[in-house]
Amino acid sequence: MFELKTIALFIVTAIAEIVGCYLPYLWLRQSASVWLLIPAAFSLALFAWLLTLHPEASGRVYAAYGGVYVSAALVWLWAVDGIKPSVWDAAGVACTLLGMAIIMFAPRHA
Repeated sequence: MFELKTIALFIVTAIAEIVGCYLPYLWLRQSASVWLLIPAAFSLALFAWLLTLHPEASGRVYAAYGGVYVSAALVWLWAVDGIKPSVWDAAGVACTLLGMAIIMFAPRHA
């Protein structure tokens, strides 16, 4: 089963990935400073390192991370971009998390 520690690791990993991609976006599309590429590179390196801390590198673990990533991306949309997610966004997150839960917690035959 998942522990709170694992879920927290997923959340921190997702934030590192989002920040690492968002900062170059600001530079390329919003005319922000090129200096944003330095923290972006640091954030993406942190993201790669955090991936090594996950319980195992398997499809099921990545499915769980994907569900957390989608959720974090919509929180980012609201908190950073100031765009309130729609009911459809919330439904999409719910479907993603439900799919992740089915993959992670389905009965397994040894």
